[in-house]
Amino acid sequence: MNAMRGRAVSAVVIAALAQNVAAQSKPIAYPSKGQSPQQQQSDDGACYSWAKSNTGIDPATASAAPPPPSGPAVGGGERVGGAARGAAGGAVIGAIAGDAGKGAAIGATAGTMAGGARARQNRRAQQANAQAQSQGAMDTYYRAWAACMQGRGYSIQ
Repeated sequence: MNAMRGRAVSAVVIAALAQNVAAQSKPIAYPSKGQSPQQQQSDDGACYSWAKSNTGIDPATASAAPPPPSGPAVGGGERVGGAARGAAGGAVIGAIAGDAGKGAAIGATAGTMAGGARARQNRRAQQANAQAQSQGAMDTYYRAWAACMQGRGYSIQ
């Protein structure tokens, strides 16, 4: 059952990321008052600066996802906790079967694996949350940029 739930969560995260990639593309400005390409480029640059200063969001940095945590400490807490719980449960079962040490070792191994799965699930949730925050920031920036461009006579799609 956990494997099925993990796959369902993974599918939702992948679908959300695919939507975010499509949603993050910059709106298109169409000149509605006969602006030249040079004027449009100038207006785009001015609106970029205006939107950046008024929202505090720089699209060059907001769209870059933070690097995922790495190193030996990543998932360490979940793995250690899982190992401890598994060893305790395995020792009890092993004691009943006549070998508490062997039961504790088997339980610790299984608990470490479960803790690792929990760590991966937590990491995926953190990445999805960071992506959603980045998307929200980009949406705010693009609304400000579009308002500026509309004020300069462009139709925004």
